[in-house]
Amino acid sequence: MTTEQDYPVQVQQIETGITVLKRRQKKLMFSSIGMSIIFIVSLFTLFVQQDIVLSLFGLSQQVEQLHLPYSIDANLRDFLDQPDYLLNLFSWFGWLVLKVIVAFTGAFIIVSILKKFRFFLIRFQSFVLKFVAWLVAFIILWSGLTYLQYDLKDDEAKQYQAFVHYDKNIQQSDIYQYLQRSNNPEPVQSYVLAQTALLHKPVDRDVAIAYVSKLVQSERTDPHFLEYGFKPEQIWSMQHQLYGKSVSPIAIGVESQVVKANRWAEISQFIVAGMVVLSFIVSLFLYLLASRLKKRLVRISQQLSY
Repeated sequence: MTTEQDYPVQVQQIETGITVLKRRQKKLMFSSIGMSIIFIVSLFTLFVQQDIVLSLFGLSQQVEQLHLPYSIDANLRDFLDQPDYLLNLFSWFGWLVLKVIVAFTGAFIIVSILKKFRFFLIRFQSFVLKFVAWLVAFIILWSGLTYLQYDLKDDEAKQYQAFVHYDKNIQQSDIYQYLQRSNNPEPVQSYVLAQTALLHKPVDRDVAIAYVSKLVQSERTDPHFLEYGFKPEQIWSMQHQLYGKSVSPIAIGVESQVVKANRWAEISQFIVAGMVVLSFIVSLFLYLLASRLKKRLVRISQQLSY
């Protein structure tokens, strides 16, 4: 009669080993998912990192937001009060990270919940159907968060757009008519209207050039020009968007800042690119390890069942 001592490995030890392997396989899979999230976020960051670095220096490659100098009518400034472009960019990036994490992990959770139902369990034995279900869940979660993101700031955006919007002629815009009724100096009006033309979709290039030319002329002739509170970085952005270079002393004075920002942008691009490659390799390596452990567990379970 066979006793337990005849077996080199006890059944209880095998079950304990299987439990340990399952726990290890889950940790590897979760780590792979985490690294995949880092990979996706890093990949998106690679395309916007230059804008982020430039924003840290108060710069942008083109006019992204209307800047109102402190010398302008306080009522207008309060009415069109907007967060700083850098804050807007970080807000957008924060939403991007949130959407990637929620949509990516949420899709896996939804698929795992659906697998508890026999109808889906049978169909999810096909990798293609399982991936399609994951993709549909990802798109639904991403779309829902995107709707929430823009719905939260929809009212303010509509109010701002209505004030600066015009169809064919800038004279049609509310901001132009408001400035005409105000006592703001001509350089201030040119500064604001040049930005309005550059923010128009599509860019109203001819109008923008006309107002930027007036602004450049005022910089040379108006002794009070520096007292209006213009943002040098915004003047630089306007001139580079239109002319591809700095044409006035204030814009030229920003060039040293631009050189420093570009240097940091190159460094950050190298770092982010390294994170993309490293996170992809680590994620793939962890996934392959998890898959190998899963196959090993399946083989052990099949052997025990015989």
